[in-house]
Amino acid sequence: MTTASSEASEVLFVCVHNAGRSQMAAALLSERGGDRVRVTSAGSEPAAEINPVAVEAMAEIGLDISREHPSPLHDEGVRAADVVITMGCGDECPFYPGRRYEDWELEDPAGKDLGTVRRIRDEIASRVDELLESLEGPRPS
Repeated sequence: MTTASSEASEVLFVCVHNAGRSQMAAALLSERGGDRVRVTSAGSEPAAEINPVAVEAMAEIGLDISREHPSPLHDEGVRAADVVITMGCGDECPFYPGRRYEDWELEDPAGKDLGTVRRIRDEIASRVDELLESLEGPRPS
């Protein structure tokens, strides 16, 4: 794994449909991590389109995910990642030694109202901040 002082860390977010949680997480980490991270997302069973309520919830905080498209999970994406964050796809994600894996248990926003999706978005944002801090390591005093 890399740190902020070397090249960017590769982070892959994976959920079942790649239409809500993983898309929101990818957008948040890309925005907050800047050039310190390279972010991708994928789904074990990608949906046809991004969840419109997730698009609305992200637009409320100034992030546009409306042009994103659900992408299928491929072994190459996992192999390229330093960190793989799964969100409810369980055993669908291949395991490769040398990668950091985390499973974020998050409610699926599919079919949920805007208030629920906002809560999910905010939980993802908090976890993204923790992830970014762990990638950067301790800050000098």
